[in-house]
Amino acid sequence: MDITVLEDFELEKYITDVMLDIGVPAHLKGYHYLREAILLSGRDVEAVSSVTKLLYPTVARHFKTTGQKVERAIRNAIEVSWSRGNDKTLEGLFGYSSNSGKSRPTNSEYIARIADKIRLDVKSM
Repeated sequence: MDITVLEDFELEKYITDVMLDIGVPAHLKGYHYLREAILLSGRDVEAVSSVTKLLYPTVARHFKTTGQKVERAIRNAIEVSWSRGNDKTLEGLFGYSSNSGKSRPTNSEYIARIADKIRLDVKSM
């Protein structure tokens, strides 16, 4: 099954489940921006290769804000999930976690890895 076949609601629900499992707090603005960024990246692989020129502005237009605010809010959500999130899930997804002493992944690495996981999971359905 291809990711483009899934309804937006189903895909958004799946992304939400993954994000909550990782430990991204739902009360943060960055949570919503991150979910939209992952959704866009899941549908278009090229979006992750141009986060500042394509991904952030697209998310910003959707939420009627600026690309800088989107980038900062996503970075904050990632930092919070990295420091307080589920270490087992983070290690399974990224190969390391905050316990291993490595710094958190960049915004684009984080988005790309989750989008890739979701694409692979959908293909195996």
